[in-house]
Amino acid sequence: MRAVVLDGPGSADALVVRRLPIPDPAPGWVLIRVRAFGLNRSELHTRLGLAEGVTFPRVPGIEATGEVVACPGGEFAAGQRVMTMMGGMGRTFDGGYAEYTCVPAGQVTAFRSDLPWELLGAVPEMLQTAYGSLTTGLDAQPGQTLFVRGGTSSVGMAAAVLAKRQGLTVISTTRSPAKADRLREIGVDHVLVDDGAVAPRLREILPAGADLALELVGAPTLSDTLRTLKVHGVACFTGMLSNSWIVENFYPNAYLPSGVRLTSYSGGSADLPAEVLRDYLAAAELDRRLIPLDRVFALDQIAEAHEYMEQNRATGKLVVVP
Repeated sequence: MRAVVLDGPGSADALVVRRLPIPDPAPGWVLIRVRAFGLNRSELHTRLGLAEGVTFPRVPGIEATGEVVACPGGEFAAGQRVMTMMGGMGRTFDGGYAEYTCVPAGQVTAFRSDLPWELLGAVPEMLQTAYGSLTTGLDAQPGQTLFVRGGTSSVGMAAAVLAKRQGLTVISTTRSPAKADRLREIGVDHVLVDDGAVAPRLREILPAGADLALELVGAPTLSDTLRTLKVHGVACFTGMLSNSWIVENFYPNAYLPSGVRLTSYSGGSADLPAEVLRDYLAAAELDRRLIPLDRVFALDQIAEAHEYMEQNRATGKLVVVP
């Protein structure tokens, strides 16, 4: 099979396509023919040497979508369409940047959908992270207001779609005015161009502040994000588009506005219920704009795809079709 191999941290050119043996699944594992896989900041962190627990050489990739080839334990049937994510993929064992991947059965979810593979490949990690942030991280409820920092990221767009379907009012940021219309297309109620200090402008829209905030940029913007919230509002720290996740010299009384709560979300495949995936795919079959896909690359374009991701140029998900 053809697979992308990373021998150690480096530039995008460190991602090299090679021929490797197709994995042989042991009982409890599933061999999947990869039809599409999404790109994630986690894999950028791995490539840059910022991720913990990674051993090299490694096939990166924390998610994949495709068809079951073999499953010795009988958990899945050959030919079933499945998605997989997290659980050590691309870090402690080889991941989804390949024509085949072998993963534990417990992190595989079967589904039925006639959507194109490039759209299906955009879904697993994006949906899991957005759904987990809104539920576990924020406990979002209908009628609340949600501020999304990093709104044109794939997770930011998926969170906006889910929140609007749940009946929330959504305010999202983008650093590029040219991307504002794309956010409005998916239902975002208000778009703010992010210059690093958006809290005063959000309060022109919501004088008391927002109920909830989803932080996807990282530590550099977290302080300002916290100041968008009303008393008893909740911020969830989920993403690190800035590649910065450490708050230096953190003094809670000075950093946290009075009465504002800070939580976080970092989950796995078990946090995405099968019925949530099913309902999302069914809705996307009626309106494909619900899956925010930016660009599709071939396996041989993996270096180009990583450079595009690293430059934060995408509006939505980047997907590779092997």
